[in-house]
Amino acid sequence: MGFTDGFGGNSWRLVTTAAVREEVKLCPNVTKLYYADGQGKTDKAISDIKGMVAKGVKAIVVFPDAGQAMLPALRSAYKAGVVTVPYRVAPGGTAGKDYNMFIGSDFVLAGKLWGEWIKKNLPNGGNILRISGPAGNSQGADESKGLAQVLGNDPKYKFIGADPFEVTGWDPGKTQEVLTAAIAKYPKIDVITSDFGPSMVSALQAAVASGWKVPAIATSDGNVLGCFFQDNKATQPDFKMMTISTQNDHSRLAVQWAVALATGGKKPTDKAFPSTLFEDSVSGKPSAVQCRKDLPGDVYLSAKMSGDLQAKLKKN
Repeated sequence: MGFTDGFGGNSWRLVTTAAVREEVKLCPNVTKLYYADGQGKTDKAISDIKGMVAKGVKAIVVFPDAGQAMLPALRSAYKAGVVTVPYRVAPGGTAGKDYNMFIGSDFVLAGKLWGEWIKKNLPNGGNILRISGPAGNSQGADESKGLAQVLGNDPKYKFIGADPFEVTGWDPGKTQEVLTAAIAKYPKIDVITSDFGPSMVSALQAAVASGWKVPAIATSDGNVLGCFFQDNKATQPDFKMMTISTQNDHSRLAVQWAVALATGGKKPTDKAFPSTLFEDSVSGKPSAVQCRKDLPGDVYLSAKMSGDLQAKLKKN
């Protein structure tokens, strides 16, 4: 079996890949797992898929960061007889024609959850800066649709920055660059939304050190972000935060489907991974913002894999 990652260069991908390895161990029919990191380069990600087919894998799970640019490679693998399951970022095309099936998530719902929280906690409106991954990625586009469905018709709320989102490639270094530039450009930012919250922390820390006031944030969880909130909430009166689960376990569902289709085994019930609330600093429900100072910042407490096990990954 193969697992290809369009970009493996952040802690979220490390935990997500570890979840794949953990899931595969539950499947005795999987005798070997091959992994490839596209390093954020579309041509390499395409080559990685071709390489998996050449290795003779029976099934392949693909995180197609580059979206539709990955479709020809997916189609080629599928037509070569490899069970092909892209997940998370929609590659376009049609299941049963270009690949076996796509395991998505309801990212429109994620955007709606952010929007509803913003509307409740900033009823007087404000300027909203949206941050996501690579240009054209379906996750960020769908989240922006969800936000617009809740807030788009209310003139009190204004989306600032690039439309539909500021592009970061989900790279922490690029995120720091983008967010730092936005803070300098826009004197009034009332809310930031991001689908990779931990990647913002370095820029937020630098901005706070310069006297900037942290606005409300609607994002995804991460220990470093939770601890940043706990460290700064007392001196940052406008800093409210909610998170949705960062969904490291989305990869597990994709693996389950790939294995079931390749072996004729029992198929999972779900065809998409849910977007769920995780933390809310205002209501405390379903959880207050969590921080475990005894663990590294780059662990995700919403994941099935415990924070303690995630911490051991960093040492291996």
